[in-house]
Amino acid sequence: MAVSPIGMVVKAEYIWIDGSKPTQKLRCKTKILPNLEEVVELSELPVWGFDGSSTEQAEGHASDCALKPVNFFVDPIRGYPHVLVMTEVCDPLTMAPHSSNTRSPCVDMADKHVAEECWFGIEQEYTFFDGIKPLGWPDNGFPAPQGGYYCGVGADEVYGREIVEDHMDACLEAGLTFSGINAEVMPGQWEFQIGPVGAPDAGDELWIARWLLYRIAEDYGVSATLDAKPIKGDWNGAGAHTNFSTKAMREDGGLAVIEEACEKLGKRALIHVKNYGADIESRLTGAHETQRWDEFSWGVSDRGASIRIPWNVAIDKKGYLEDRRPNANADPYVICKLMIESICDL
Repeated sequence: MAVSPIGMVVKAEYIWIDGSKPTQKLRCKTKILPNLEEVVELSELPVWGFDGSSTEQAEGHASDCALKPVNFFVDPIRGYPHVLVMTEVCDPLTMAPHSSNTRSPCVDMADKHVAEECWFGIEQEYTFFDGIKPLGWPDNGFPAPQGGYYCGVGADEVYGREIVEDHMDACLEAGLTFSGINAEVMPGQWEFQIGPVGAPDAGDELWIARWLLYRIAEDYGVSATLDAKPIKGDWNGAGAHTNFSTKAMREDGGLAVIEEACEKLGKRALIHVKNYGADIESRLTGAHETQRWDEFSWGVSDRGASIRIPWNVAIDKKGYLEDRRPNANADPYVICKLMIESICDL
C-alpha cells in the first residue's frame, strides 16, 4: 500500500471536554489531514465527530456528537506541521452547542463586553502522583511538614521538576501565553500560569496546557491531578487563582474600579463558589491561605481573603484583583464567564 510522505500530511489532535460529572475530563483523538503541508486558517480544519455515549454526552440510540474546531496551536510533541485543535462539542444536525459546552456561553458574555477589554491570568496548581501517593512521598507515612517546599530547590524538597520543565517548554512552543512555573507548598505539587489574555482564549489555552501536562506526564509514568484537596489533613489544597482586570482597572484611578468590583463579587459570592469546582468545601476551609467557602472578604495583600488586591496594585492605585476561590479542577470558561458577568454585566 502506498504511503504518503510524512511531509504531506498534518496530524491534527482534536481535543474536547467531555460530560463527566462533577468534573469534566479532557478527551482527544487524532485526525490525519492528507495533502496538507500546514494549517494556516481555522477553516482548514473540518468538523469531526465522536461517540458521545462513551463520554457522558449522548445515549447509545443517538450517540453521534460533533467536534467544531474553535482554536488551534502548534503541536510541540509531534512537531511542525502538526497541530493541537481545541474544539467545542455540538449537535451534529444543528451545530448548536451541546449542553456540556461551557465555552459557547463564555464567548457570548465576552463578546457582549468586548469594549471592557477584560484580561485574565490563571494560576493552575496541580499535584503529581506516582501510583497512589504524591510523587516523592515515602511509601509509608508522610514527608516533613509543608513549608520548605514552596519555590524550593534540591532533591530533598522538589519532585518532578524535569516533567515541569518539559511541560513549560511545550507550552511555549505551542504558542500559549505562558507566564511561569513554581513549586508549591505541598511536596509533589506545582503551579503554572496562563495569561494575561482575554476570554475565551484564557480557557482555550488553559485546557490545552492541561492536556499537555497530562500527555507529557504520561511519558514519565506519572499522573497529574487537579483534585482540590489531594491529601486530607494539614496540607494545602490546589486552586486556580484567577487574576482579572478591565481596561478601566488598568488605567489611572483604577483602584476605585477594583474596589467596586470586589463589592459586586461579594453580592454573588455563593453563585461563584457553587461553580468553582468540585469538592470546594474541603479546600476553602478558612485555613491554608483560604477564606471559608461560605464567607466572603476582600483585602490588600490578604491571602486569607476571597479576593486579594496585590500590594503593588494598592501602591500604583491601578491594576487587577485576584479571585482566590476557584479550585484547580474548575472550568476556566465558567470562571471567565462569571467574572465578566458579575463585574461588567450586572
